[in-house]
Amino acid sequence: MDSLFTFLLIVHIANGATGLIAGTINLIRRKGDLLHKRIGLVFTYAMILAGISAIILSILHPNNFLMIVGVFTVYMVGTGYRYIRLRLTEVDNDPKAFDWFLTVCMGLAGLLFIFMGVRTLIASETFGIVLIVFGMISLLFVRTDLKNYRGKAEHRNYWLLAHLQRMTGGYIAALTAFLVVNADNFPSVIPGIVLWLLPTAVLTPLIIIWSMKYEAK
Repeated sequence: MDSLFTFLLIVHIANGATGLIAGTINLIRRKGDLLHKRIGLVFTYAMILAGISAIILSILHPNNFLMIVGVFTVYMVGTGYRYIRLRLTEVDNDPKAFDWFLTVCMGLAGLLFIFMGVRTLIASETFGIVLIVFGMISLLFVRTDLKNYRGKAEHRNYWLLAHLQRMTGGYIAALTAFLVVNADNFPSVIPGIVLWLLPTAVLTPLIIIWSMKYEAK
């Protein structure tokens, strides 16, 4: 069991680092060209492997941090990739069983995060705020999925907006994991909850700005 845990930990760290580097490159350079797509594939595969390995690790050695990051990463990057695939490669553009599966799982996980967050706050632990925030964000994205999949999207290019938002969300998860894991290297005066929520607080406004720039009513 220990050897399996060590192997999965190596897989998680290697792919998490690869995803973080690839995501940073795509975040700061021009969008939509061939290089963007190739780097995006590296980011997608690396982050999904990092997310799946994180979920398994959190089961082998119970860890709320790994579970949250793993579930959030797989959902965000998975749906971000699927939105592009549905638009550009599928004949009918309709969501498939796998797309519904991702959304339903994230909805259940989001409710679980909020429940766990409330219980944690009742126990006077500030980490409950993190659980609630991630749970609410998850449910907002699930709500968007349900509208898009039922043909009630608010924008003609909803697939592009969803791709942009989900991939950036996956990058937020990777950056959050990096900051939290390396918390000991930061000044002790910085509360742990700040490291958890800083990437979300900084990059969410960028998601909103980019969405407003590209949205087509």
